[in-house]
Amino acid sequence: MPRIALYTLTVCLLAVAAAVVSFVQGSWLGIVWVLLAGLSSNMTWYYVKRGKTPRNGSVTS
Repeated sequence: MPRIALYTLTVCLLAVAAAVVSFVQGSWLGIVWVLLAGLSSNMTWYYVKRGKTPRNGSVTS
């Protein structure tokens, strides 16, 4: 797994935790944390998939 994928995964997990804390405290600011978690989740999947495919587009066996 590429290093940047690990960073975005960490951001995603921290954003989910922040959203839970915000909603438990009754703050609607948790919506921003949910949106950030969704964005960083998509970035994580992108970098994981990009790291598994060859850069030149050719398939090697």
